Amino acid sequence: MEELQEKLRSLPGIDRLLTIASSQNDLAGLPHFLLVESLRQATELFRSKLKAQPDNEVSVTEIVDQARELLRQVMEPSLKRVINATGVVLHTNLGRAPLSMRAQDRVKSVMTGYCALEYDVTSGERGSRYSHVVRRLCDLTGAEDAIVVNNNAAAVLLVLSSIAFGQEVIVSRGELVEIGGSFRIPDVLRQSGATLVEVGTTNKTHLSDYEQAIGTETAAILKVHTSNYRIIGFTAKPDDAELVALARTHKLPLIEDLGSGTILPLKAGEWHEPTVSERLAVGMDIITFSGDKLFGGAQAGIIAGKKRYIDQMRNHSLLRAIRIDKLSLAALEGTLLDYICGRPEEDIPVQRMLHISIEALKTQAKTLAENLKPLDYLYDVGVIHIQSQVGGGAFPAVDLDSYGLTIKPRQVSTAYLEKILRRQPVPLIVRVQNDRLIIDMRCLTADDLCNISEILAGIGKGDRQ
Repeated sequence: MEELQEKLRSLPGIDRLLTIASSQNDLAGLPHFLLVESLRQATELFRSKLKAQPDNEVSVTEIVDQARELLRQVMEPSLKRVINATGVVLHTNLGRAPLSMRAQDRVKSVMTGYCALEYDVTSGERGSRYSHVVRRLCDLTGAEDAIVVNNNAAAVLLVLSSIAFGQEVIVSRGELVEIGGSFRIPDVLRQSGATLVEVGTTNKTHLSDYEQAIGTETAAILKVHTSNYRIIGFTAKPDDAELVALARTHKLPLIEDLGSGTILPLKAGEWHEPTVSERLAVGMDIITFSGDKLFGGAQAGIIAGKKRYIDQMRNHSLLRAIRIDKLSLAALEGTLLDYICGRPEEDIPVQRMLHISIEALKTQAKTLAENLKPLDYLYDVGVIHIQSQVGGGAFPAVDLDSYGLTIKPRQVSTAYLEKILRRQPVPLIVRVQNDRLIIDMRCLTADDLCNISEILAGIGKGDRQ
């Protein structure tokens, strides 16, 4: 015990450590408070280690090196680009939709200086930030008007707050959805100041259920697209034309939260994802959807529909609190230009990933496997037919045919290799199945494929479990 106490007392003081650290080139120019804090943390770490293992010895160099590592962790950005080899196209944890080149260019252009965010360069007067995207959104969807906010949850909140505050909104029980992050339709309704009126049952809601619920306090009928689950079997819901006619008869706005929202027709198996223009064409007065899901752009909540309702939202006090920022707006404008001026199925990454042929995926997998042949002494590599997912709450229970690689390390455990891949400067995120790594081709770019080869080659045979 006395020996341990002596070792603890002999640990160098912060002043001494600071003098030594400040003399080293890579640490000398760092902020004083950061350097001091890292040295304190490093000292406490070694103090704890000594208490756990009194036989250990601690040197000044070890403490400074530990402080250096702590500083590296503090100063290294944690929000970084990763390689998505999971096959999930709209992976919420990995940032959902990657931006197209045109969208990236628009963001870079805007972020390098000032921009005409709320300035009309033609008239020289104040303008509206929404003017940069409204006309193009209307052209694409057929809507009378549109507005954008920072995400779809905010879009739903704004719609309900402006149209139904203090009044009732009718929703089918089968559409009271919850999506990731505990976003629940009943909670959003409550937050908006509207009162939820549930109709029907979980599996069956009839037109008469809506009709019987309409009263003097009814402000709107809300439909919610069940984009992240399916109710199958003994089910029923009103025909769109019937529900539209009912809303018109009672002069009520018909609102639909479309969730992911797609501009181009998308179908996988028996599942058809309705487009925004299709839903507006059947008679929906207001549609809300996300900008960073099937649309393929930046995070945004897009509201499209009848001008008289959009005007109410544009004048609502909540709009300023949830408005879209200039960089997201620039990316959104770039994505809209892809749809209008470009080749969206090729130019927009999400659309390209969803439309790529199974033959192209198979070819990519074979090419990558061939490139990894020189690493046969490190990895057992095979080409495999697998299933991808759309993700992002779209295409529930629908798998997409894909191809990928299975990788079984020969010299370390699969779990260890997966961890090492996550810790690369550009982390490689893979699936693990049957004690093998799965690299799905669907979400990979040509650069990603080259990087994967380099990463696996660079790990080397010196790593051990």
